[in-house]
Amino acid sequence: MGWLSSLLENMSPMKLCVPGDKLCSVEDCIPGTGVYLRHGYIYSSLAGYVLRKNEGEELPVISVVRETEAQLLPDVGAIVTCKVTSINPRFAKVHILYVGSTPLKDRFRGTIRKEDVRATEKDKVETYKSFRPGDIVLAKVISLGDVQSNYLLTTAENELGVVVAHSEAGAQMVPISWCEMQCPLTHAKEFRKVARVQPEYLDA
Repeated sequence: MGWLSSLLENMSPMKLCVPGDKLCSVEDCIPGTGVYLRHGYIYSSLAGYVLRKNEGEELPVISVVRETEAQLLPDVGAIVTCKVTSINPRFAKVHILYVGSTPLKDRFRGTIRKEDVRATEKDKVETYKSFRPGDIVLAKVISLGDVQSNYLLTTAENELGVVVAHSEAGAQMVPISWCEMQCPLTHAKEFRKVARVQPEYLDA
């Protein structure tokens, strides 16, 4: 997986625990909230979800949160997986499905503006040549949402963009360049802003 796992490791999938569960050694994590230290190990003091978060320290911070608090919110700089719902000449509308590798319980909406699709030749970007409704896209949060939970996202990095797309024939397309994907059935080519993704991720 390489770079993809490094993108997603910022937030690991959540694990349930009960008070007194041994979570890890202090050599592996920094204690956060909902935990206590004993004899060099970190234990849970709550029944809830274990969260490991890399906050720029050498070691991840480990915390336990109750289920009601466990809803992750997309944060600025977070890598999110989203599904395109509609496009127009100025932007693409998406639903955010995952933050890192953690699925979201609630639905959050996002917008990828035309000028945030790619880093170069922004003035030549055409939204319909970058995304289509139904595409699965890796993007980064650049600003937080308003009351309607509408987050501004960008795909202006090589690793970001469309990771899964289906052709008009219904087949999952294969990327053939940074701006094109091809249908394996009809060999028709379609334009996309393609993420530089490892092949095994595309099979997921």
